[in-house]
Formats: sequence, structure tokens, C-alpha cells
Amino acid sequence: MKKLRKAVLPVAGFGTRVLPATKTIPKEMLPVVDRPALQYVVDEAREAGIEHFVFVTGRNKGAIEDYFDRAYELEYSLKAKGKTEIYDALDRDTPKAGTMSFVRQQSALGLGHAIWCARDVIGDDPFAILLPDVLVKAETSCLAQMVEAYNKVGGNVIAVDAVPQERVSSYGVIAPKSREGRLIEMSGMVEKPPAAEAPSNLKITGRYILQPEIMDILKDQEAGAGGEIQLTDAMATLMNQQAFHAYEYKGQDYDCGSKIGYFEAVLAYARDHEEIGAEALEMIKRFGNQ
Repeated sequence: MKKLRKAVLPVAGFGTRVLPATKTIPKEMLPVVDRPALQYVVDEAREAGIEHFVFVTGRNKGAIEDYFDRAYELEYSLKAKGKTEIYDALDRDTPKAGTMSFVRQQSALGLGHAIWCARDVIGDDPFAILLPDVLVKAETSCLAQMVEAYNKVGGNVIAVDAVPQERVSSYGVIAPKSREGRLIEMSGMVEKPPAAEAPSNLKITGRYILQPEIMDILKDQEAGAGGEIQLTDAMATLMNQQAFHAYEYKGQDYDCGSKIGYFEAVLAYARDHEEIGAEALEMIKRFGNQ
């Protein structure tokens, strides 16, 4: 079993659910307190031991590449003005040379197609997928929890969390086969089932560890729901060939691709921020009492 070293982050989407803000700013770069949402996702993956990041980008996403590049003029100015604390924080987040790759998805053909665009960088290695419009706030990062499970069982691992039964029709959910603690052997997946017919209330959260054979399936995958090449369709095929497990992680996810989800994430991260947390909490309470 190969060590998990690579991660794919599909960032080519338009962010239509949070327009008009995303007309000029990639949705992944919307700030959550004092850093872009994407930085939290990268930090999560780094904590899990990811060494190489593959960003699948599209038109008007240059700000993402610029963000992870060095800003020499800014760094020089910070040093010259003695703002070493800010400089050190920026330097800490700057990736080492050669640890990030950027590939283009020229046409919006679906999540499955976006992942396939990273095939040459992934090669024959297992890889993680982190959907960057989902932030997961956890004491131990969601992906780190998944890696611990992956090191035990290998194969493919999907992050899940429980939702109220009446809400399962809004999500893709898994069909469990057996369970040991938080680790669940899967027998299938169902996309947005009626509540009465759902095989579980465990929704797929936007974090995956997959084997490279998924790329061969995606190469010939036909368009599915919405006329797009769907990752879930390819995973369903791979499930007939390899083991799939779900891991019910400890933490709270926030859908930053929606306006209310993004707002909720800002409140949650502001409340726990080491610098402004106490003031943010007082402000939240004050507005709650108005």
C-alpha cells in the first residue's frame, strides 16, 4: 500500500451560488476572517501529510496561483518596516518550490472530468480529493482522520457525517454494509434519495482518498446527472473492483459555496480566532439579542 502524498483540489468552478462576489474573485479566494477559504483546505491537507497539491483551474483563476507564489515587493516592505510577525506568518504559508502543480480544465464538463485532468501528475499513486468550497473545522483535520483509517484498511475512503433524516434528499449518502466504530464498509452510494428510501443518513462530505485506477474509469465515463461527467458514477464502477470504506469524521463542515454556508463559516472561524475570538463572540451575542 503506497503512502498518500498527493491531493487534487478542483478549483475551476464559477461559484454561481455566491454571485456577484465571484464575478471577479474566485470563490475559493473569498476571505474567511483573515485568509482565503482555500488556505484552510490546504492547511487541512498539510496536517494529513500531503506533500504535493494539484490544482485543477479554469479561466480567471490566476489569483489562486498568485496567492501561493512569493510576493517579493510585499515581503521586502514588511521586512523594511520591521513587521516581522506578519512576514513570518506569510512565509509559513508559502509552499516550498515544486510542491504545487496547476492544470487546466478548459471546459466545465463536471467534477469527474476535473479530477481526470490531473491524471498525469497523479500517475500511479493514490490521491486525496478535497472540494475547496467545503471547510471542515476539526480538532484533528478531517483528512488526517481519514489517512489514519486509510493506513489501516487501504483501498478507497470517503468522509461522511450524519444529517437529520428529513434532509438526506439534499445530499449524496452511502449505503453501509458493516461498521466498526467510525469506519464503515460501503456497499453503495445514492445521490439525493427520498428520505423514506435512503439507505442511511450519512452524507458524503467532499473529502475522498481514491486509488489511481479511478482515472482509467473516468477516461471513458459517460456524462451523467446534469449532462456532466460525475465522480460518483466512476466511484460506483470502481466499487465493483476495490474496497470502499466511509469514515464518519469528528468535526463540523461548512458549505462555502452557498451564501448562508459561507456566512456561517465566517462566524465559526471568527469566534475561535486566537486574536479576535473573544470580541467576535461578544459581537455575535450582541446581534443575537437585537
